[in-house]
Amino acid sequence: MKAALSDREGFAAFLLRMRSLGLTDQRLMSAFEATPRMAFVNGNLGNVAYGEGMLPIECGEFMEGLDLQAQLIRALDLEPTHRVLEIGTGSGFTTAVMARLAGRVLSLERYRTLVELAQQRLQALKIENAFVKHADGRQGLAHDGPFDRIIVWSAFESMPRQYVDLLSSNGVMVAPIGPLEGQQVVARLAKIGSRFEREDMMPVRFLPLLEGVAAAL
Repeated sequence: MKAALSDREGFAAFLLRMRSLGLTDQRLMSAFEATPRMAFVNGNLGNVAYGEGMLPIECGEFMEGLDLQAQLIRALDLEPTHRVLEIGTGSGFTTAVMARLAGRVLSLERYRTLVELAQQRLQALKIENAFVKHADGRQGLAHDGPFDRIIVWSAFESMPRQYVDLLSSNGVMVAPIGPLEGQQVVARLAKIGSRFEREDMMPVRFLPLLEGVAAAL
């Protein structure tokens, strides 16, 4: 009962922070509420699961803070018909949230352990429109596209043309772009005809998107 109470209180605090940022999208907040964050974090981190800071997960990786995750997903403007490509599954939390908002989510992860854990969590929540694949996130996926929305949880040094080209007409991509060892900016790239409109959202520090799949984990 204590864990459930902590879950409710944590979500309530998250809602207040989102309102202070002007983010009050009811459909988005309902998707977060329906996705128990406690199920995606290590048990000893339950008391900070709904915080703003990054959380360590398996394979030496990290899950971004909840506030940043919410802002980036909001920038996608997801609709029930959208096909989404996610680069960097991590714990599978954002995969699950987006699956409640979109028609289909394909998530790529380089660590097999993270893939297996995310699949187990999605299955436990009975989410059937999200698919996690063990794959190299730097490689194009033309055979799986086009996608209406793309989101990347690692940084690119310059505009990632290999993914931008996978967007459908009027598609949107959200990704950190900038120096790989310094501060980047989250860019929202909207495809309009044959050109792209870029909107810079916020400064961040993300790890670079690594090439290949992990050999051991």
